[in-house]
Order: sequence, then structure tokens, then C-alpha cells
Amino acid sequence: MLFVLAAYVKAAVTWHLWKDSGEEFSLPGFIFALAAIPSMRWLARRKITIAEKIGSRALRADAIEAVTCGWLSFVVVATLAAQWLFGAWWIDGVGSLAIIWFLVKEGREAWSGQACEDCCR
Repeated sequence: MLFVLAAYVKAAVTWHLWKDSGEEFSLPGFIFALAAIPSMRWLARRKITIAEKIGSRALRADAIEAVTCGWLSFVVVATLAAQWLFGAWWIDGVGSLAIIWFLVKEGREAWSGQACEDCCR
């Protein structure tokens, strides 16, 4: 699923940059994304704790999805803040490209069964 998300992000960013279109700054979106960062961190930590107790690789993988959501929220906050400060429509798209590396990395680890021991600590 993370590979699909990475491909979607790349395709969407490429399309928006090609069409010279970006999203407008949204204060409610900014606040929501800002609140998601600590929420996703807490959720991921709880899921990892429970996954270790019950030995569930599926729950651990789901926890990594929460970590990914937290990073996505961080990118959204950073790019929305930069867009608001500088008024450049393309910042959102370029900032979104930063998350592709993380998505692919986590996707590879999940696919190979490797555990991310320190991702939420």
C-alpha cells in the first residue's frame, strides 16, 4: 500500500506542477494537520506496544502506517506554512515529494518483514 501511495503522490505532484496549479492555503487544514502529528505518534506507539505484546506483524505494519501518516502531516504543516509565508503555489507540490523517500523505505521494510524498532521512540 505504501508503494501505491508513493506512486500516487508522485503522479499528483507531477500533474499539478505540469498544469501550474496548486492548492490554496487552508487554516482549518493547517490546524488539522498540526494536530495529527502528535496524535499519529501516540497512536503508532500504542500500536507498537500492543503488537509486541501479542506478536502481531500485521498490527506492527499498521503502526508504521500511523508513523507514515504523522510524517505526511508534518510535510503538510511545513509546506502550508511555507506557502502562507511566501505565497508560492508550487511549494505544496515540491514539499510533497519529500515524503516519497520515506514511503518507499517503509514499504520495503514492511514488504521484507523487517521491523522498525526505533521509529516511534
